[in-house]
Amino acid sequence: MASSDSMTVFDRALVRRRRDRAVSEFTNHSFLFDEVAERLADRLEDVLRPFPMALDVGCHDGAVGRALAGRKGIERLVACDLSPGFARVARGIAADEEFLPFAPGSFDLVVSNLSLHWVNDLPGALVQIRQALKPDGFFCGAMLGGETLFELRRCLYEAELEQAGGVSPRVSPFAEIKDAGGLLQRAGFALPVVDSDTLTVTYSDAFALMRELRGMGETNTVLARRKVPATRGLLFDAARRYAELYAEPDGRIPVTFQILYLAGWSPHESQQQPLKPGSGEIPLGQALRGGRATH
Repeated sequence: MASSDSMTVFDRALVRRRRDRAVSEFTNHSFLFDEVAERLADRLEDVLRPFPMALDVGCHDGAVGRALAGRKGIERLVACDLSPGFARVARGIAADEEFLPFAPGSFDLVVSNLSLHWVNDLPGALVQIRQALKPDGFFCGAMLGGETLFELRRCLYEAELEQAGGVSPRVSPFAEIKDAGGLLQRAGFALPVVDSDTLTVTYSDAFALMRELRGMGETNTVLARRKVPATRGLLFDAARRYAELYAEPDGRIPVTFQILYLAGWSPHESQQQPLKPGSGEIPLGQALRGGRATH
């Protein structure tokens, strides 16, 4: 399903190939996925109900499945990923987030861990997730936000502008938090909630960061990117700028990962209804506890 106003930003075939390439060494670079999976699982503890049938969209190596094992009354968790390699590792199925192969009303819970920021038609993908949920089913997802890698983006931009007199996208764009709630509403979710965390990680230098991103399968797949690899001169210049602008006293460089958390319910007639605009908001805790007023 594709929305009429969707844009093609990413080369999805390249996203799949880079994920497949990352599979063999992923455990050496998976810290971010493991950490966010635990945070998603902790957030689900605030939802006062079991979820017998669950779906993990964009499962990578199954971090969400590990984090949710024995929790929230999950009897079966179906894992899927764009990468056949990751799908095999997670004992799931290969499936594109933009074309989910599940019947409407199949799941009590859908979780997505750091995958949806690579989707071209995010509104359409969210609609499919909502349709895959049973009435009053819950969606909880995490994706990279607009502040992610702002340091690297700046350094590559300035280095390329000086060396080439122009710039091309060297770091993929990410969604802004102000847009995420609107996307959930457009997709038909009830009681949407959006918030964010910022994780700061340090590396020895910019080259160590670039190796990490490659190991994660998170390198640039923007269609408008320059198709020739960055020159050594450009990369060394960007690394020098990174160190000069951001290095900490011990010489290590900080790297920002902004995580957007999205949550919403598949509509059901028994759910608490939002107040009229201007009269207040449904409290976050109430929204997380679930749509039904009796919870």
